[in-house]
Amino acid sequence: MRLLIIRHADPDYSVDSLTPVGFREAELLSVRIAPMKIREYYVSPLGRARDTAAPTLRKAARQAVECPWLREFSVPIQRPDKEGQHSIPWDWLPQDWLTHGEFLSPDRWRDNEVFRAAGVGEAYDQVTGAFDALLSEHGYVRDGLTYTVESANDDTLAFFCHFGVGGVLLSHLMNVSPMVLWHGLCMAPASVTTVYSEERRPGVASFRASAVGDTSHLWGRQEPSFSARFCEVYGNGDRID
Repeated sequence: MRLLIIRHADPDYSVDSLTPVGFREAELLSVRIAPMKIREYYVSPLGRARDTAAPTLRKAARQAVECPWLREFSVPIQRPDKEGQHSIPWDWLPQDWLTHGEFLSPDRWRDNEVFRAAGVGEAYDQVTGAFDALLSEHGYVRDGLTYTVESANDDTLAFFCHFGVGGVLLSHLMNVSPMVLWHGLCMAPASVTTVYSEERRPGVASFRASAVGDTSHLWGRQEPSFSARFCEVYGNGDRID
């Protein structure tokens, strides 16, 4: 089985759609994805994800299944250093959250008091539970930290979604803390993350990413959007704390 986790193109958050650059990115993305043999398309209910999927679905003459759990994982947290302001987990500066060692644990990250107060762990379980239910429909059933293969296949599933929820899906498949992936990986707008199942013993599968945040379909045609990253040098742009 192959999973394509596709982040929406350059967003215009004010109208939950795409910028002019984003619409161009979505068109270039469609040239790559539409010719693929996709078993099923799944899409977030949010406009920026649906607008990203639209050119691909039109070219492929297909429809996508809308999944509420694929919406952005924007669970608001109260950062200790931002009293009175709510934030999202991947905006919490590493130099601050790394002082809490539980965030590096695949199990204990959810026990941090900030995450407990916001219900991050419960929200994570809702997403991953729905994700596992879908994978089971395609023959791969979660069993502890791996998957039991009830119906082996080489189908491709495409998910048009968002950075935050993409990090949740990857962390679940890889059995690592989502904080490690949210802060350690960059998945640019309109990028494709490819994950394959590996069944090295009969009936038992795990998943491995062969490409993360791939924007090769944009090369030479459109500079990848910066909105996946923060400033490379302090003060260089407005994406800081």
